[in-house]
Amino acid sequence: MRQMMNPYLPLGVYIPDGEPHVFEGRVYIYGSHDASKATVYCPGNYNVWSAPTGDLTSWRDEGTSYLRRQDPTNADDRMQLWAPDAARGADGRYYLYYCFPFYPEIGVAVADRPGGPYEFYAHVHYPDGRTLKEDMPFDPAVLVDDDGRVYLYYGFCPAEEKEMKLPEFTDEMIAKMSEDERRMVEGLRNIRFGENSMVVELEEDMATVKSGPKALIPGGHHTAGTGFEGHGFFEASSIRKFNGMYYFVYSSHKSHELCYAISEKPDEGFRYGGIIISNGNIGYRGRTKPCYTLSNNHGGIEKIGNQYYIFYHRGTDGSEYSRQGCAEPIEIRPDGRIDQVEMTSCGLNGGPLPAKGIYPAAVCCHMTCPRTMEHIDYQDPVNQEITRITEDRNEMFVTDIQDGTVLGYKYFDFQAPACLMLELRGAFEGKVTVSVDEEGAEILGTMELSADSDIWEVRNVALTEFRDTAALFLTFSGRGTLELKSLGFIG
Repeated sequence: MRQMMNPYLPLGVYIPDGEPHVFEGRVYIYGSHDASKATVYCPGNYNVWSAPTGDLTSWRDEGTSYLRRQDPTNADDRMQLWAPDAARGADGRYYLYYCFPFYPEIGVAVADRPGGPYEFYAHVHYPDGRTLKEDMPFDPAVLVDDDGRVYLYYGFCPAEEKEMKLPEFTDEMIAKMSEDERRMVEGLRNIRFGENSMVVELEEDMATVKSGPKALIPGGHHTAGTGFEGHGFFEASSIRKFNGMYYFVYSSHKSHELCYAISEKPDEGFRYGGIIISNGNIGYRGRTKPCYTLSNNHGGIEKIGNQYYIFYHRGTDGSEYSRQGCAEPIEIRPDGRIDQVEMTSCGLNGGPLPAKGIYPAAVCCHMTCPRTMEHIDYQDPVNQEITRITEDRNEMFVTDIQDGTVLGYKYFDFQAPACLMLELRGAFEGKVTVSVDEEGAEILGTMELSADSDIWEVRNVALTEFRDTAALFLTFSGRGTLELKSLGFIG
């Protein structure tokens, strides 16, 4: 049987901001489109991926679903398509909602099939034709309720850790700007007034505002006395209805965490629920330091079969522009609560990975070194010097492994493999320790490591007998740097 790992799409595919929806017996992922070595968010057109609900190991690319230039606002193809969402309308067609970078407008495209291709339909607007522009229409999420009523959620509220210091633009400065720069300024001016996430009700046509806008949950500067203190709304709206309750998932101003709020109504009464996942595991079982280089986060919940999952993304390449989708099973308790879950390497697999065969090193869910940053700042050149996942010539691997690097994989079903195979290259003198815990207290094996080659070479670490389900940690100590492409178990 095929194994499913995180990230769940092929390693060379970068689809962050993933919104999962089950349509017609398949789960579809609607996300933006990053690239390896990208220098901006989401440079690609939309590509939808899908898998049968009964086999989450069989993902297929539905092809390009929507082009950036199809929206009349972006006919010159200069703006990127940011995080989308989709829903099935009363007419049986599928509606795709999207936005451009800080441009105060939400676009809608329509298709006969959930995977597209989609055609431009409209911009969300008021009955008199005015475009919805207030409170930064950004990261749209859409819900068609059981009674057929349609709700659109959006917003952008930078605060505290994600504060944005905006320059003052004079009329003279604006007059000298290009059209693209003026668009950005218009968007940035709206950002200043983001105080809450927002919701409007739409008409059955899926594009005309029926009522609203109205505030949903508070942003970071406006959380005092609300229950959202420390976890105010920042961006990444996502909405679902399960068991008669409405779940609003969002990125807090900490950016690396996806939180949720819960209500009995779709457009009011939301209460803070908690953190679902952090892409650094901060908060999980009291953890205060990241187990992985932090990045922004965006995703949603979906019930696939009888199991609920949270979809999210991780960063790679020491930047926020090359993000990949991951997923973890979650539990919704009888009282509606969701406990925080951890990042793993097995994700959608339905259980631990067997400790046999070969695995890409890039499926690590723990990646730290002494210089790993405890906050998000991708302008800091340190991010290009720390241990990180990267892609080069269609190969993905872990690079800049150095003294103190710890790589972790969760979880494996160990059935007493004789040794661990490491495929590596670089210039390094030291050793690698294999353990089942981050601290290296329960050691399975150690190996002196001397490498001086730019060619991939295989080294084997003898392991003590071990039969259990556990994590696998590799701790490196010594001088120099290494790259790791794969690891495997030999019986």
